[in-house]
Amino acid sequence: MNTIPLRRRAIACLASAALLASPLGTLAQSAPSDKPIRLVVPLAAGSTVDAVARAIAPGFGRATGHPVVVENIAGAGGIPGTTQVVKAPKDGLTLGMISSNHVINPGIYKSVPYDSLKDITPIAVLATVPLVLVVHPSLPVKNVAELLALAKAKPGTLNFGSAGNGSTLHLAGELLVSETGIDIKHVPYRGTGPLVTDLIGGQVQLGFVSISQVAAQVKAGSLRALAVSTQKRSAALPEVPTLAEAGVPKYGFDAWIALVGPAGLPKPLVDSYAATIRAAMGSPEASTAIAGQGLSVLAIGPDAAPAFFQTELVKHQKLVKQSGATLD
Repeated sequence: MNTIPLRRRAIACLASAALLASPLGTLAQSAPSDKPIRLVVPLAAGSTVDAVARAIAPGFGRATGHPVVVENIAGAGGIPGTTQVVKAPKDGLTLGMISSNHVINPGIYKSVPYDSLKDITPIAVLATVPLVLVVHPSLPVKNVAELLALAKAKPGTLNFGSAGNGSTLHLAGELLVSETGIDIKHVPYRGTGPLVTDLIGGQVQLGFVSISQVAAQVKAGSLRALAVSTQKRSAALPEVPTLAEAGVPKYGFDAWIALVGPAGLPKPLVDSYAATIRAAMGSPEASTAIAGQGLSVLAIGPDAAPAFFQTELVKHQKLVKQSGATLD
């Protein structure tokens, strides 16, 4: 009796079983192999989150064997786009690239159609977005100590701008107020673009802005950088101290970017995606985008991410309550 064909058939069966048991095999069972992964960015095209999503999409697609289509669904702090993610089938073909707004929204909107913790499957927290505290050069301060001294000497006379009520830039300013006891007025803008324009023009005196959006102005001298919001200095502005170094020891505020799916994604698939996205973050496309946006890469995977989200939710809700910000 010739046993070679039987052995080949046995090996083929074992290989098929292994594929079906693997994370990518789970995905293969749920959809045709040529069906794309829909990566929803609940923010406008051109945003930092969008830039990262588009940079990692090619490598993520190559690794999973599925083309990745980035789809922007902007508006209402990311709620419409995230709603589509949480309501998507649990097949791993609809994912979302979210930001800190995800844990801010429950405090500033009266109604959010999902639970920010229970209705998602965290896959990875990818990067933080360092913010920089800048002032107009006409303000007679060269460092944080001088800014705080001026604010305390003239309470209520200084103003800080943000991208809008309840935005990460607003809450970064509120944390500074909370940690130092200064009295400065908040001026909300409709987006970061108008804020930066008025910071350069001197219509607003100071504010927190992502480093990528003002690095050129800082280097040109049209804005003065006093400190970064993160607990480590940024490689994009290495000469600028952290707020902790500058005299506000407990200050630390990170905006962040994370990859999530709808609640209930199979754990093997989540683990596979987490490993794949880590590799995609190291691709040339992603490395260039990360450097250009002044981001700091994180390595928080699916096991640690839920606790991260819980901590961030508590922290941001406290700041939202302090600020009194509401949007509906």
